[in-house]
Amino acid sequence: MQTHLRGRDMITTQEWTKSEIDTIIDVALDLKRKRAMGMPHAILRDKVLSMLFFFTSTRTRNSFEAGMAQLGGHAQFIDHQTTQISHGDTGKEIGEILGRYNDGIAIRQCDWGIGNDYIRGVAKASRVPVLNMQCDHFHPFQILADLLTIIEHKGDPRGKTINVSYAYAKSYQKPMSVPISLILLMTRFGMNVRLTRPPEFKLIPDYVEQAKENARKSHGSFEIYDDFDAGFKDADIVYPKAWGAMLTTTNDDESARISQQYTNWITDERRMAMAKDDAIYMHCLPADRNIEVTDGVIDGPQSVVYDEAENRLHVQKAVMALTMS
Repeated sequence: MQTHLRGRDMITTQEWTKSEIDTIIDVALDLKRKRAMGMPHAILRDKVLSMLFFFTSTRTRNSFEAGMAQLGGHAQFIDHQTTQISHGDTGKEIGEILGRYNDGIAIRQCDWGIGNDYIRGVAKASRVPVLNMQCDHFHPFQILADLLTIIEHKGDPRGKTINVSYAYAKSYQKPMSVPISLILLMTRFGMNVRLTRPPEFKLIPDYVEQAKENARKSHGSFEIYDDFDAGFKDADIVYPKAWGAMLTTTNDDESARISQQYTNWITDERRMAMAKDDAIYMHCLPADRNIEVTDGVIDGPQSVVYDEAENRLHVQKAVMALTMS
């Protein structure tokens, strides 16, 4: 267990060692146990987390606010439209000033080509930890929750096969931060990782290369498929979700038109039957029901989406406790 994490930023899990991530999982399980037994754990009493949102949220805002309250601190919600950011406050100002008022800064900024750079600019100027609540490249807390969920349902992840797949959705052109973060973290834990996507839905090449290297070091594997059904075959975990074709086009309308070619990329009972009998279905939510996944799958016995959503709370509390105490 690592004990030197105070003051660390969490922008991507790739910048944390495996031992440090193991520590997060250990602490998350301990805090989850304490909450289940009603044991107080006000580790961050009198601490304040500033939460700056450029994009709306359900799980992220609620889980961070609840987590800070359970840790004895306070979460300060800031909608970027209520700030002076549009009138000249730069990332440097946000980092310098909010870092002097508060004990941590959490940011959700998913604009393509902007989000990750913005969060890193704030982190460079801040004297307190900066936590990435999702950007255009990474969604670290979702993926830590995913890892915790896999461990709880499947035990040691080494040797398990996870299918990280594109799925069709029509709601909007979603960021690619979840599949990027999945392939980066799960390859570090010795898993057999499949990235299944149509040719127009490639991920950022540098991160794909990092995933390959992670798999080599962990004695797992990393493969790229372009056949939706093939990705499901004999998988232990299936994680199909939508993302936009940002590397093919930056035009949302064009990306949506490309997506229309893949309306049959839906997770249904037939696809789930291709995976192992005890396979689990995962999704970060929200899902486009009966477009991205059928009701029968997401509400079925193999779905762990609500355990996964709950675990956001516990891993976020663990990182806050380790970095902000």
